[in-house]
This record gives sequence, C-alpha cells and structure tokens, in this order.
Amino acid sequence: MSLLVVGLSHRSAPVSVLERASLSADAKVKLLHDTLAAEPATEATVLATCNRIELYADVDKFHAGVAELSTLLAQHSGVALEELTPYLYVHYEDRAVHHLFSVACGLDSMVVGEGQILGQIKDALALGQELHTAGRLINDLFQQALRVGKRAHSETGIDRAGQSLVTFGLEQLAVRTPVNEWAAGKRALVIGAGSMSSLAAATLARVGVAEIVVANRTADRAERLAEILVASGTGVSAVAVPMARVADELTRVDVVVSCTGATGLVLTADDVLDAVSWGAGGLAPAEQGEAGAAPQASQGFRPRTPAPQSPPATAGRGPRAGLDSAEAAGSVQVPAGLDADVLARLVAATEAGGRLADAGAARTISAPVEGDGCPVGPDGRSALTGVDANSLELHGTWADQGEAAAQRQPRRSTRTQAHATTVRLALLDLAMPRDIDAAVHRIPGVRLVDIESLAEASADAPMAADVDAVRGIVAQEVAAFGAAQRAAHITPTVVALRAMAAEVVAMEVARLDGRVPDLDERQRAEVTQTVRRVVDKLLHAPTVRVKQLASEPGGAGYAEALRELFDLDPQAVASVSRADAADPMNDDDPGRAS
Repeated sequence: MSLLVVGLSHRSAPVSVLERASLSADAKVKLLHDTLAAEPATEATVLATCNRIELYADVDKFHAGVAELSTLLAQHSGVALEELTPYLYVHYEDRAVHHLFSVACGLDSMVVGEGQILGQIKDALALGQELHTAGRLINDLFQQALRVGKRAHSETGIDRAGQSLVTFGLEQLAVRTPVNEWAAGKRALVIGAGSMSSLAAATLARVGVAEIVVANRTADRAERLAEILVASGTGVSAVAVPMARVADELTRVDVVVSCTGATGLVLTADDVLDAVSWGAGGLAPAEQGEAGAAPQASQGFRPRTPAPQSPPATAGRGPRAGLDSAEAAGSVQVPAGLDADVLARLVAATEAGGRLADAGAARTISAPVEGDGCPVGPDGRSALTGVDANSLELHGTWADQGEAAAQRQPRRSTRTQAHATTVRLALLDLAMPRDIDAAVHRIPGVRLVDIESLAEASADAPMAADVDAVRGIVAQEVAAFGAAQRAAHITPTVVALRAMAAEVVAMEVARLDGRVPDLDERQRAEVTQTVRRVVDKLLHAPTVRVKQLASEPGGAGYAEALRELFDLDPQAVASVSRADAADPMNDDDPGRAS
C-alpha cells in the first residue's frame, strides 16, 4: 500500500484561503482525470467539503507523488502553488489511513463528532467509482472509513462531544436561549437545495419554525425539498420560490440559512440592509396607492408583522425607493428628533449609489474602539435622534475607516455582539466560499454566524471523554486495515505459487501415465491424489506463515521473497491481482448507503 493524501483544512488554513481554494463539481472531475494521467498515481479520489480539500491517491513514488498532487491541487483550485504550499499537509501509508478514519469519526471536524462528514466521504467514494478513478485501495479505504465512522457513533458518545454543523450554528444564533424556544413560530428562508441545505431545512422544521421558504436555482429541487418538509410530519409549512424572489423574502423572514455552490456572494450587505430597513423597523418606503396614484405617507418606523405585504415593484427595495430629497422630506414621515434635511441627505446619498454609511447613517453594532472620536454612539438607528448633519458625516467617515480596519484584522466573534441590539434577522452561512457578505454583521438588528465564527465558537467547546474512546477505535481500525492490506498484497503471490504447484502435479501425473500405461482409473486417481496431498502439505506451513508475516509492519518484502524463491512469473502474479480486482464478489460494501 502506497496511499498518499495531500490537502488543506480549517485546521491548517484560514477561511479566506479555503474559500479561494474551493472546488466546483467540474473542477473535481478534471482534477481526478489529471491525477490519473500523472505518472505517480494509479488511482485517486477527492474529498472536498466546506472545511477541507483532500486528494487521495495510490502512488508508486512518495516525493514525486507529493509534488504532483500539490501542483494539481493548486492548478484546479486557482490558488498559486507558492501561496497554497504553507497550508498543505501530507500523510502517507498508515498515517494517511489514520487521518481519513479520524475524519470519518468527526475528530477532525470543526464541530467534533458531527456526522455530516460520513455523507461527504460516501460522495467522494461515489465520485471515484463513477469516474473509474477509484481502484482496489481507494474502494477498500473509503468503505472501511464509513464503517469506522458508524462504529464510532454507535459505540461511543462522540455525538455528545459535538453536534452537526447546522445544529451548532443555530445554537450560536440563539445564543443562550434553547434552540426550540428561539425557533418557535419563526419564518425561515433556506437558500440552496443541496445536501447541507436540505439538512438545514429538516433541522429547522424539527426545532419548530412555523414556515420555511426554499429558494434554489433549480426550481424542481426546491419544490421537491418543500414537498418533503410538508410531508415530514413536523407541521411546518413550506413553499418553494425562485432565486429572484430572495430579496423580497428577506423582508418577511426571521432566519436565513444559506449553503449554495455559488462562487460569489448570494447576499450582499446592501441586500440585507435593504431587507432589514424595509421589513423590521427601518425607514419604510412610501406605500403604493392605486395604479397611477401618488404615493401616500408611510407610517415611518414599522414593527415586524408575521407576513407583511411584498414591497411594490415600483417602489424598489427598502429606503432605496427612488425618492429625491424633496419627495423624501414630503412623502415620508420623519421620525421624532430627526431633521428633515438630514433625512433628505441620507436618501440623496442612497440615490447616488452609495451605502447608507456614506451619508452618515449609524448602522454599526460593533462597539467603537475607545478614544476613536466617533460622535455617534454604537446603539444603531436610535443614535440618529438629535444628531446634526455634520456629526452624521463624521460618523460616516468613522464607519468606513472601521470597516477597513476590520478587514485588516480578525473579526470578533459574533457571540460578543449578541445583545448589542434586538436581533431582527438571523443569518447562518454554511457555504464555502461564503454566500453572505461578512460585512452584514455591522448592520443593527442583524446577527451573522458563518464558518469563521463557528470555528471560533467550537474552539472553546470542551472535549468530551468519549473522544479518547474514539481515538482508541481509530487506532485499532488502522492497525487492522494495514494488516488486511498487507495480507491482501501477498495473496496473489500465494495463489500464483499454488497454481504453479498444480501445474507441476499435472505434468508429473501425465509423465507417469506415459511410463505406466497399465494403471486403471482407480489406481491413477489414487496416485494423483497422493501427489497433490504431498504438495499441499509442503506448501501449507510456508504459505500460512508468510501471510502472517506479511500482515505485520514491514512485511511487504515477503511477497517479493516468495516470488524470488520459487521463481514465479511476475505476469502470472499480476494476472491474479487483476482477476481479483475484477471479481464483483470481492467488492462487497456492507457499509455503503444506498
């Protein structure tokens, strides 16, 4: 066995690198084809998830294999090799097996013990089988990894050491409130209809949300997921909408979970800002009257209702409704204490395509650094009351500088901002690369939990005692797998040896027939059986012993010694190996899910 894995994960690389190195479905296919075309690899598959990208291959040369696999990962991920190299890790032979088994048990997951990884390992194996890049070693390895993962979950309490990524994310959104209490009666939007999004939708239904809206680029998949949710028996109401409706749905929902395969942002900070402003206490655009009628005055700040009406198509989204400064002052009721001229300037700035912060709107919930000189407090929209226009403009400059500084430094965990203001929209981004702009955490009333903040939160979680038990299981299974592979490696040689012995017996019996032609059938059969018993007894002890020796570490050389001692034809051994690999009876997979 010459198993090699080259990869990077949340443990070795920052989120920004993982986002850029993510592989699309087409990229994974091309990567596997190119890996097999490379000289060192004879079989391969790729395990690509939100938190890791790993290329597994059977190679005949270690150093050449590492160089080739690293180069291929860089080429197909789009990240330059010199930039990617510091974050890559390499495991070989038994260490590679140990790594995959640990991954399958959830020991290497961002949330220890999560079970989602088993489905992803199954998908990686299926891809290798579909593309015919997975041979005997990859099939045996990944099938055994699935069995080891299931054993760890059934024999230990590793599930208590961590939860699924979705559940853990919802717990982070709920802060110190039980998820079932926090979710009760809420309306949720799930963006995407893949495996992770489906898991998120099922989890939301189970914890008690009242309604789920599913948005997906492929309408059929969204409708199918909605049907499954309705039929799940949880009592949740579910509907499917096209992706074009996401902006409108944002104004109506309390929770958003997004996990798509998009390479760019699905929700920008402006999208979320508009939705919060429109649907939950923001400056509402003028209400649309009869067709052709002038807009009527709105009611200013409006509380959230369970299902507010969709924003009129002609009104735009949120405060960006196309009002000029005069219309803004005349048709929108000005909140108490806010000067009409200031409001007009805010609207004018948004008309020019700038962010509200550009006009001085205080929409940051992060506490300002002491002594930063910001003239506006951190309490969001309420800070506008009684503040003059010059101070608002100064705050706009301060907010922009703060955002630039935040991009240069690690973002604080969203947990520290949980109670900075009432959460009107909770966002869970499980995609890699991210679906939701990280800047939305600066919008008042918005709470974002993403892969980065989950990593920060899970780093603080205590390790359960069951983790040690799982590590013991992994060690046992690695030793057993290595022994089985080494024993299997010598089996073709033993089979070829016995085949050669059978040929010798047949030749000697034929020679005896020529010399003693008067033997009857009974006598000939007795002689033949006697010769075969002698050969079998002579070969029994050596072949049993060589299998035992070969299964031990360092036993790979016994097969070659056997071939040399008995002068076995290498082609005969290779033909046995090919026949064994092609035999469907040897490809059983009791752990494979249908």
